[in-house]
Amino acid sequence: MAHSAVPTTNSPVITPISLSALAPWAVFVGILMLVLLYFVGAEQGATSVFEGETIHEWLHDGRHLLGFPCH
Repeated sequence: MAHSAVPTTNSPVITPISLSALAPWAVFVGILMLVLLYFVGAEQGATSVFEGETIHEWLHDGRHLLGFPCH
């Protein structure tokens, strides 16, 4: 058998991701992180978007874990 169907090189071929393909995902993740930061850090009291204490109670332990004051 002189010919093999399996390549003889062990190094994987890594193709770089272009910035134009990565940019929409970076913007999406950035906006998602800002929304999560708002809900964990500021969704209470005068800056509240939703009425009541429901979101505050759901995120209460996360606020303490991240060091946001809420009392």
